[in-house]
Amino acid sequence: MVNEVLEGIFDSFDNNTIFRDKAMLQANYKPDQIIHREEQIKQIASILAPVLRGEKPSNLFLYGKTGTGKTLSINYVSEELQKRHKKESSVKLRIEYLNCKLKKVSDTEYRILAEFIKKLGGTVPQTGLPTQAVYAKFIELIDSEKQLIILVLDEIDQAVKKISSDFLYNLTRLNPELSKTQLCIVGISNNLTFLDELDPRVRSSLSEEEIVFPPYNAIQLQDILSKRAEKSFKENVVGEGVVQKCAAFAAREHGDARRALDLLRIAWEL
Repeated sequence: MVNEVLEGIFDSFDNNTIFRDKAMLQANYKPDQIIHREEQIKQIASILAPVLRGEKPSNLFLYGKTGTGKTLSINYVSEELQKRHKKESSVKLRIEYLNCKLKKVSDTEYRILAEFIKKLGGTVPQTGLPTQAVYAKFIELIDSEKQLIILVLDEIDQAVKKISSDFLYNLTRLNPELSKTQLCIVGISNNLTFLDELDPRVRSSLSEEEIVFPPYNAIQLQDILSKRAEKSFKENVVGEGVVQKCAAFAAREHGDARRALDLLRIAWEL
């Protein structure tokens, strides 16, 4: 009996009549066009564009509730910057991203630095060195050639909860110790009051420029879902009013686009 039930489930997936490309409904999918975040993307691009002239941009802080397009927008601008930079500049550009919510990566200052060292091509042991020695290794590695480095720290509030804001201050104050490299920090937080909770000296170092990402409203969420649905589902699958209903539910829950996409995807999985 159980085998028959399982066979039926497996057959229904073999004979897929619903999805064309389900990946487009995942939160980590990168769309070709990011709608309803044009203004924020322009602001990010304007602040980071000095790297194209070989100049250090201001440190930048992005904040807004979950699912408001912060990470999507900074990653989009980063990719476009790197494409353009390869054509036009002789100074090397590195943009490295780290999600501070990851376990065993952001629970100590040591591990955050070790992860960035790894991303930049170096190595340090997972434990055992004094933190100051890891900083020295980090500085030696990034200052080995002329380059611009942008470090993107996503969900930065999670790291501060576990450690303290001192590590942020230390990162933002590294430039005077560098002779060849210039370092820019981009912080991202879902906590709208995070900056208010920081030591004033850390805040002034980190958030030289700030960009707020407001929640999406129901109409904006409809647009986002409609564009994804066009390519995600086969023809004549999505009934009238379904996208609108998912958008309305998500708009009620703080305008979270990830939530809206999950609602639409799980509805069709069911």
